[in-house]
Amino acid sequence: MTSAVSSPGSLLAGCALLAFVVSFASVRAAIAYAHRRGMLDEPGRRRSHTMPTLRGGGIGIVLGALVGMPAALLLLPVSPGAATVAAFTVAVVAVAAIGWLDDHGSLPIRPRLLIQLAATLLLCVAIASLTTSLWWAVPLLLAGVWCINLHNFMDGIDGLAAQQAMFFGAASAALAWSAGSPALAGAALAMAAAALGFWWFNRSPARIFMGDVGSGTLGLMVFGLSAMFWAFRTNLLWPALIFSSAFVIDATLTLLVRMLRGARWYTPHREHLYQWLVRRGAAHRKVAAGYFAWNVLVCVPVAWIAYRQPAAAPVCFGVVYLFGAAVWRTGKRRCLRRRERHVSA
Repeated sequence: MTSAVSSPGSLLAGCALLAFVVSFASVRAAIAYAHRRGMLDEPGRRRSHTMPTLRGGGIGIVLGALVGMPAALLLLPVSPGAATVAAFTVAVVAVAAIGWLDDHGSLPIRPRLLIQLAATLLLCVAIASLTTSLWWAVPLLLAGVWCINLHNFMDGIDGLAAQQAMFFGAASAALAWSAGSPALAGAALAMAAAALGFWWFNRSPARIFMGDVGSGTLGLMVFGLSAMFWAFRTNLLWPALIFSSAFVIDATLTLLVRMLRGARWYTPHREHLYQWLVRRGAAHRKVAAGYFAWNVLVCVPVAWIAYRQPAAAPVCFGVVYLFGAAVWRTGKRRCLRRRERHVSA
């Protein structure tokens, strides 16, 4: 990793501002485009909204991130290198493109998965080349494809996925800056700014949904940043994983439970904790606030401890995920008890 500029602060801010402006303007254009093309998500038994809502607004996040993140990664000090930035950019474009097509008309699972695998593999090989062995690309590939899909699963209510991206980006930017990597800090802040440009239109009540073009691509970007943290300094992976804990825990445990029950786990459903909370009457805004509280009250302080005390970082990671799993289980059980009381009444 090499140094590129001597005054990173203004460039970092410029990349973030550009990402926000492009995202905000693109989402406004996407609203008009979705109206013309009739791109609507209709309410249904497996959906958490009650009014027909436009989709595809995540293209704003993609375009904002594409102008801000590669610029930050290339031009700011401690760059991961042109090859890695190129692989990241190509992977983002590929995942966004297949998501954009899916938003226009539902695509089969196989072509979507193949594109995700190919794009993620390209990025994983580039990042693994920064480490001691290219074989790291194998576990990275599995993690990357899961990160893409779990973000897709968690994009189900107003503002939640965009809010999580804003938090992860801002927290990761602070982590990278403290660790001495302005390039990673600038990329993370640009992602947060692009998500903010979309969130303005997606906050409850949402004017437009993210769609697969946004959710899957956000998952890839979160994975890419986390993997670059790990390649830059191994101990930084633990705080990055802690920042993602809310989504990883909810998506992973929900998937495991559905698989153990023999359900068709790959089909649409409303079994995530955030969906159960909405089904039991909580407003979208209130549920999103609960996930934000977890991020601020649990993830931020524990991630800071993990960063300042590298030897304790794996323990911090384990504690957060075990505690999060307990919160998830408690929340699901309370929702189920409320449903049983409602049915019996």
